[in-house]
Amino acid sequence: MTGNADLLEQFTALDSATVSDALDNCGLPPGQGGLPPMWGRPRIAGFAATVELEPTAGVHAGAHILTDAIAVAGAENIMVIANAGRTDVSSWGGIVSVGAALRSIRGVVTDGACRDVDQARELGFPVFARAQAPVTARGRLRQKSAGGPVRLGDVMVEPGDVVMADEGGVVVVPRERVAEVLAEARRVRAREARIEADVRAGTPLPQAMRDARLAGVEKQ
Repeated sequence: MTGNADLLEQFTALDSATVSDALDNCGLPPGQGGLPPMWGRPRIAGFAATVELEPTAGVHAGAHILTDAIAVAGAENIMVIANAGRTDVSSWGGIVSVGAALRSIRGVVTDGACRDVDQARELGFPVFARAQAPVTARGRLRQKSAGGPVRLGDVMVEPGDVVMADEGGVVVVPRERVAEVLAEARRVRAREARIEADVRAGTPLPQAMRDARLAGVEKQ
């Protein structure tokens, strides 16, 4: 296995659709949509640092949600926030973007809403979320867990799994299957590049895009 930084660079050289196809081919859950970047066109890959939120009633006491988890994450991490897809209350905001950026965290993917996108944009901090909502989490959400498995949409994410996100979607690669999925993604990319080259050279589309060829089960 390559070093962690090099491994993540290899994933950022791909795109979410290619990695999703590779996950399919490896019998793993594919990528998912509905988590677009809240600004720009970032592409990030990192090891999941997980937090699960849940509803609460009343005023928070002690440290705000997310703060402890951000304080122990670092330059190879992406924050993954489980909030059951809620879009009526923010699960990520401007001050935590500042704190995460200062820790060199690569970005956040939250299964919920966010706010203060202008601050994230000014920081260059990538935020992927279901929606934007100005409503504060204070008195509405509390932190159920940090550093454990969480559900992101239809996919379970374990701490340390590779998460990749771009404008096309979000993919999660189990840490123990990273080498296999990366190798398959490279095969997918090379195969599609050959097909695209043939189409550009004049090969009729039905011939170029045979199902068997796209699946990589015949010689090229």
